[in-house]
Amino acid sequence: MPEFLLPLIVLSPFSAAIILFLSAGRMPARYVGLLATGSVGLSAIISVILAVLLLSAPSAEPIRVTLWEWMHTPVFSAHIAFELDPLSLVMILVVTVIGFLIHLYAVDYMRGDPGIARFFGSMTLFIAAMLVLVLSSDLLCLFIGWEGVGLCSYLLIGFWYTNPANTAAARKAFYITRIGDAAMLCGLLLLAATVGTLQIDTLTEAVTAGQITPTAVTGTALFLLVGALAKSAQIPFQTWLPDAMAGPTPTSALIHAATMVTAGVYLIARLHILFTAATVAMTVMAVIGTLTLLMAACSALVQADLKRILAWSTISQLGYMFLALGTGVWQAALFHLMTHAFFKALLFLTAGAIIERVHHEQNIFRMGGLLRTMPGIAGSFLAGASALAGLPLITAGFYSKELILSSVWHANFPISSRFSLSGHVLWAIAVVGAFLTSLYIFRCFFIVFFGPLKKDASGHTPLLMAIPLACISFLSVFGGVVEIPDTLAPVHLFTQMLNPSGFFTHTEDPAWLLYAGAAAPLVGLSVAWLLWGRTSSVIQEIPGQTIIIRLTESGWGFDILYDFVLVRPFRFLNWLGRHDILDRMSSGAASATRRTNAFLVRFRTGILSYVSERTIVMTREGNVLLARMQNGRVRWYAAWIVTGLCVALASAVLS
Repeated sequence: MPEFLLPLIVLSPFSAAIILFLSAGRMPARYVGLLATGSVGLSAIISVILAVLLLSAPSAEPIRVTLWEWMHTPVFSAHIAFELDPLSLVMILVVTVIGFLIHLYAVDYMRGDPGIARFFGSMTLFIAAMLVLVLSSDLLCLFIGWEGVGLCSYLLIGFWYTNPANTAAARKAFYITRIGDAAMLCGLLLLAATVGTLQIDTLTEAVTAGQITPTAVTGTALFLLVGALAKSAQIPFQTWLPDAMAGPTPTSALIHAATMVTAGVYLIARLHILFTAATVAMTVMAVIGTLTLLMAACSALVQADLKRILAWSTISQLGYMFLALGTGVWQAALFHLMTHAFFKALLFLTAGAIIERVHHEQNIFRMGGLLRTMPGIAGSFLAGASALAGLPLITAGFYSKELILSSVWHANFPISSRFSLSGHVLWAIAVVGAFLTSLYIFRCFFIVFFGPLKKDASGHTPLLMAIPLACISFLSVFGGVVEIPDTLAPVHLFTQMLNPSGFFTHTEDPAWLLYAGAAAPLVGLSVAWLLWGRTSSVIQEIPGQTIIIRLTESGWGFDILYDFVLVRPFRFLNWLGRHDILDRMSSGAASATRRTNAFLVRFRTGILSYVSERTIVMTREGNVLLARMQNGRVRWYAAWIVTGLCVALASAVLS
C-alpha cells in the first residue's frame, strides 16, 4: 500500500498540470482553481497518510519504490525511483500542506485573470517537480526535479509577460540558476565517474567506507555547493531573488516558502555525509551563510517595497540555514526550513492581501494606519513578523533559530593546518542578524499598520484567502514546540524523528546563551518601536541620501558589477553577431585583399612590359650604331684603333 501511494503523490499535481495546460483557457475559472487545489490537496492527504504509516512502523526502514530503470551500461546505471524517509517526509509535508494553502489562497486572489489556467498549470507543475526532487533516491532523478522547479519559476516570475520588467526578471532568475545547475551537473558527473552510480544510498556508503579519494570528495562537494548556493540565492548568486517579486504574490509565497529556494538546503542535508567529509566545503558554506544573513538583513532594513523586504528576508533566513549546514547540524537547518515555510508563506500571503486592498500599492511609506481598516490582516502579519523575528517562547521561529545559534557556538571551522575559525565569531554575527531581522520586520509592521491613514483600504479579505492565513498563523506560532531547548524543556520530537537511532546529541548549553539569543529580537522590537511605532515616527523615508544607503538598497552593487563584467560584454558580442560585424569585417578584408592583389598584378605587368619595351629599343638602337660603325672603310677602323690606344695609354699614365 505505501509503495502505491508514493508515486501517486507526484502524479496527482502532475496530471492536473497537464490537463490545465491542454485546456488552453477553455475551462471555466472556478473549475481551474478546483482542479489545481484539489490535486495538491490530495497530495497533502497522501503525505499525512504516509507520515502516519512511516512513523507508526516498528522499524525505521524507508519506503522505497522503483518505477523503471532509466539507463544501464556496464559502468553506470540510473533509475527513476522514490524513497520516503524522515528527511523527505518533512519536505513533502511542507511542500504539499503549505502548497495546498497557497493554492487555496490563489483561487480567490487570481480570480478574473485571463491566464488563470496557465498560472495554476505552472503552480501544480511546480509542486510536482519539487516532490520529484525531494523523493528521488537517485541524484539523476533528483536533477530532473531540480531543473523542473527552475523552469516553473521562470514561467511564474514572468507570468505577466506583457511587462518587459517581468520577463527580464524571469530571464535573470533563469540565467543565474543555470550557472549553479551547470556546476551541479559537473559534480554529478564527477560522482558518476568515481563511483559508477548516482544512487544516494550507495554514494553515502562509498563515502563512509573511504572508497572515494579526498580530492574527489572535496571537488564534488564544492561543485554541488555552487549549485545549492545559486538555487537558494546565497552570495554571490542572491541578485535574482528580489527581482522574482515580479510574479503574482502566491508565486512569491510558493517560491520563498515551500519550493525552489529550499532545494539547495535539502540537497546538502540529503548528502550531509558527503559534505561532512569535505571540511573545506563546510567552512565555505558556513562563512557564506553568515555573510549572506548579515548582508541581506541590512538590505531589507532600507527597502521601501513591501515584497522586496520579504524577499531580502528570505535570503537572510536561508543564510541561517546554510550556517547550520556548515556546522554539520543539518537537523537544525531542516527545522528552520520548516518554520520558515510557515511564517514566510504567512507574510507573503498577508502582503498580497494588503496590496490588493490598497489598490496594488507596494511602497510601505504610502501606507499607514491600516490596523484600523484591516485588523485581521494586521494580526496575521504580526504573527508572521513575530515568528520571523524569533520572539522568545511564543513563536516557532524562536525555537528553530535558537537551535541554530546553539549549534554554531560549539562549532569550529578549520581554515588551514594551523588556523581555524571559531564558531563564537559566527555566532556573534548571527545574533546581530537576529537583531536586524526583528528591527526591519517590525519597522515594516509599524509603518504599514500604525500612524495616520495614508491610503484608503477597499473591500474585504475573502474567505478563501482568510482560511489559509488563519491556518498558517497557527503554525507560525505553535509549529516550533516540537523542538525545545533543554534549558526550557527537554522536548526533541523533531530531531528524534530525523534520527531515530539517536545520532544527534544535544549539548549542555549555558543559560546565558539562550538569554542572549532571546534578547536580540526583543531589543530589535524595542528599537523599531522607538523609531517607527510611536505616533510621530523618529525616522521617515530616506530616499537614498548617502552612498551607503543607495549601495545597500541596490543589493550591495552586485547587479552593477555583474552588468559591467558579464551583461555588457555579452550584449556587445550579441550585437556583433546580430549585425554580422565579424562577417562584414571578413568580407571587407577579403575585398581589400582582392583589390591589393589586382593592383600588384597590374603593377607587375606594367613594370615587365616597360622593361621589355626599353630593352628592345636599346637593342635596336645599339644595332643601328654598330651597323654604322661597321661600314667597310679601313681608315675609319684605323682611326678607332688609334683613338682606343690613346685612351688606354692615357688611363695607364693617369693611374
